[in-house]
Amino acid sequence: MKNTLSTLRVKNFTVFRDEELVFGSRLNVIVGENGAGKSHLLKLAYSLLAVSGSAGKTASLPNKGMWQSEVAGKLVGVFRPDFLGRLVQRRQGRERCVVEAVFTDSACNLAFSFASQSKTEVGVDGLPGAFLEKMPAFLPTRELLTLYPNFLPLYENFHLEFDETYRDTCLLLGAPAVKGPREKRVRLLLAPLEDAMGGKVVLDKNGRFYLHIPGRGNMEMPLVAEGVRKLAMLGRLVATGSLLDTGYLFWDEPDSNLNPKLIKKIAVSILELCKNGIQVFIATHSLFLLRELEILLQTKRYAKLQTRFFGLTPDDDGTYLEQGGSFDDLTTISSLDEELEQTERFLEDA
Repeated sequence: MKNTLSTLRVKNFTVFRDEELVFGSRLNVIVGENGAGKSHLLKLAYSLLAVSGSAGKTASLPNKGMWQSEVAGKLVGVFRPDFLGRLVQRRQGRERCVVEAVFTDSACNLAFSFASQSKTEVGVDGLPGAFLEKMPAFLPTRELLTLYPNFLPLYENFHLEFDETYRDTCLLLGAPAVKGPREKRVRLLLAPLEDAMGGKVVLDKNGRFYLHIPGRGNMEMPLVAEGVRKLAMLGRLVATGSLLDTGYLFWDEPDSNLNPKLIKKIAVSILELCKNGIQVFIATHSLFLLRELEILLQTKRYAKLQTRFFGLTPDDDGTYLEQGGSFDDLTTISSLDEELEQTERFLEDA
């Protein structure tokens, strides 16, 4: 069985008091308005998997010292607080943040904590006995293909106001394309994406991405529509094997700046990745994307995918969390209520 993140427990982390999220093995959708904590959950889960995936490339077995350093560094790099303790939920007095991740392969389970006064100090409460075999991928709200040329050397040598997910994703985008026996699988997964884009993604020797359009040659990425560039990022991660057979994809607002036609393409692409073994986590407040996913999940092709939905609503003491196996299990998503109310007012006036 493929190893997936099954449970994430968080206490006193940013806007979250004390929550336990139970994830689906394939699709996980986090819904909520701006400021509810969608991106925080996405980035926290990503950080844990990224540490476990990257550490496995440099060490044979986890050790406490390495784990403390890597976890602290990743959280600071991804969230960019002034110091680690700033990620503890803001209250009077000293508080302690506790995080625990449970995987289907229990050897990868981990737990740690840190105090509101911690600069970089992390207490290891559960040291994993094994690393993840694969690095997760994180797609931020904006596309990165136009940013990619020379970004990595600049990031490593100068202080840039980009969080570490940008660096991590650029490393994955620049990896060589898959060759050999797995190439046929890549072609099958890429075919619908390339059909939607109208071409294929290529990376030249100067580190610039292009969209190669049959009969028209290479189109510079800055001249390609942003929605198509988002599909192109996904296609590139498939081509390099980051999202092939096994793996983890975190995508923050995949619907951002997309028209409904492309959102429908994105929804299909997400579910195709799930169907092919990728555990996907997305954060959104788009009613259109949610409805499109609902429609697709009722079809025979995707009906058996294990899915979970999480609703976040700000309240006086942080964020209120709901979760369930379908979108219908969420009852208090105020940002979506506004869209539904507008639709009702439009129908009444028509």
